[in-house]
Amino acid sequence: MTTVQPRPPATVPTAPNAPTRLIVAMALAQLGAYLTILTPVVVTMSIRVAQIAPDDKAAALGTVLSVGAVLALIGNPFFGAMSDRTTSRFGRRRPWLLGGMLAGFAGLLVVALGGSVPVLTAGWALAQLGVNATLSTLTALLPDQIPARQRGRVSGILGLMTSVAILLGSAMAAALAGNALLMFAVPSAIGVATVALLVTILKDRPAEKGHFAPYRFKEFLSTFYVSPRRHPDFVWNIISRFLIWMGLASVTTYQAYLLIDRFGYTTDNVANGILVATLISTVGLVVGSSAGGLLSDRTGRRKPFVLGSGIVVAVALAVIAYAGTFPVFLAAVLLFGLGQGVYLAVDLALATDVLPDPDDAAKDMGVLNIANALPQSLVPILAAPILAIGGGDANYSALFLAGAVVAVAGSLLVRMVRGAR
Repeated sequence: MTTVQPRPPATVPTAPNAPTRLIVAMALAQLGAYLTILTPVVVTMSIRVAQIAPDDKAAALGTVLSVGAVLALIGNPFFGAMSDRTTSRFGRRRPWLLGGMLAGFAGLLVVALGGSVPVLTAGWALAQLGVNATLSTLTALLPDQIPARQRGRVSGILGLMTSVAILLGSAMAAALAGNALLMFAVPSAIGVATVALLVTILKDRPAEKGHFAPYRFKEFLSTFYVSPRRHPDFVWNIISRFLIWMGLASVTTYQAYLLIDRFGYTTDNVANGILVATLISTVGLVVGSSAGGLLSDRTGRRKPFVLGSGIVVAVALAVIAYAGTFPVFLAAVLLFGLGQGVYLAVDLALATDVLPDPDDAAKDMGVLNIANALPQSLVPILAAPILAIGGGDANYSALFLAGAVVAVAGSLLVRMVRGAR
């Protein structure tokens, strides 16, 4: 009697690791795009607004940033959906990557040369639309191009680029503070160059014709919606991300005016103070981002890192709220950077783990990016009445304590994500 030997189990082929040059190019493009859009948010826009409207700078800054952020809110998922559907022979990602940065560059030239708040607002609106077209497409490259086993580390690298961009932008602003044109043109020119490098390296493919439904107004509205019933994990991640970014935005938006009103800086030298704070913050962010991404990949867990990072950010905000000296403020900023680094490293990887549809990644990641863009709009709007609490000088303590509360709430809500560990 012949014994039949069982067949060995079939091996499942695994995707090769993403090439190093692609990861480097993605990181540089992320750096360039955020250098273009965050340098104005953190430093140069507040300086420019204070130069044009010194007596009403907080309200004017809120107007400029809010209008731009609303357009970013609309543009991010819209351009993501368009990128998913693009059938150009140049690929579905390349046209939006480079075209968006060129539009952003043009908008920032308008900001640099404009002499009134309405002109600044128009230029910033164009810049936000353009750069968010690039950012929504860049975000989609993580699920497009990076295998799941590498996403924590690559997400950590990409998250690190945010603070590196703020650091470089602060240094450029300090060096170019006397020239409004160069303050805005130099960072955005670097952004165009880094994205152009990625475009030359990226192996892109056009969307398959007929794969998506025609993009009509109904489809446009649907780009802003993810069904909570069908995709609850992704929706909870969006809500959690939104609240944590509200806490983060309270610092990035009003840091310059805190230094001016509490620590004696002026519009001429506040860029130097921001540069010092950003250097300190970046030290914490490098440590947090590197360790967070590596440990998350090794353990296969995402949620504990998001939870812990949100609490660390909240503690830092509470310390900033009552910092009476610049050294205490810097110590809090170091802690803030540490928490932000861990968060940026892990939360994007968590989002890719619970994507509703990998084939529609740019649209869904664009919806996720609303949670980043909307706080830029809401914080300036909500900050005005919060800063007025007490009726005297601007109440920065109340503002940063409010940021701490929402950051804690956001970190706790990540526990509702059931499809990831």
